[in-house]
Amino acid sequence: MSKLLVSVTSVEEALLAMEGGADIIDMKNPHLGALGALPLTVVAEAVNAINGQRVTSATTGDLPMQPDIICQAVMQMATTGVDIIKVGFFGSHAENASCISALQPLIQKNNLHVVAVLMADMEPTLEVVELLRQAGFFGVMLDTARKNGQTLLSHLTINQLQNFLYLAGDMQTGLAGSLAIEHIEQLLAIKPSYIGVRGAVCWEGSRIAKLCKNRVSAISTLLYNCNKLVENIELA
Repeated sequence: MSKLLVSVTSVEEALLAMEGGADIIDMKNPHLGALGALPLTVVAEAVNAINGQRVTSATTGDLPMQPDIICQAVMQMATTGVDIIKVGFFGSHAENASCISALQPLIQKNNLHVVAVLMADMEPTLEVVELLRQAGFFGVMLDTARKNGQTLLSHLTINQLQNFLYLAGDMQTGLAGSLAIEHIEQLLAIKPSYIGVRGAVCWEGSRIAKLCKNRVSAISTLLYNCNKLVENIELA
């Protein structure tokens, strides 16, 4: 069954998302880009407030693809106690591969759960997915770098997304990118590990507005119902 990831900007929003039914509470700052990072203190406070009742994740920022910078950001975020650390991959295949190679020993030595975020609107090479798997990444997800009104489905077809999920193998998989409630049922049919939203659960559908618990609840309920429908079809 696919789970719901909701991105939040504060302790208050983290608690609202949890109350609304989110499975994964994801800390990020939408004012600072696609994967803008929140201060480490805010992330740590939110992790403490959630207190193990949900899985937590946090983004490390829209960073240049330089191994030293990426590794430092990951290790700093690890000090917050967050369950999953999300790293955006914005570079060329060679730059991305270099950062993956640098992260591999850190992941293994510190038993970190790191999720790579590939940008569907930057034409990522899917060969990188196999590198992530070999390096011990916990998961991989697709998102969009440019928040210009286009969605994940503006850039990739369902068949392409299905191929991405297949290539990921046993890694956790996520789909995000300006997704709205009307996209949920279509994406659930291909069974990602989770679906990520921000704007869809904010007032007026704006990712920089405040989170609305009722909108979280609406998507959480739809997700549950769609998951049950898929499960019943498979059992029939």
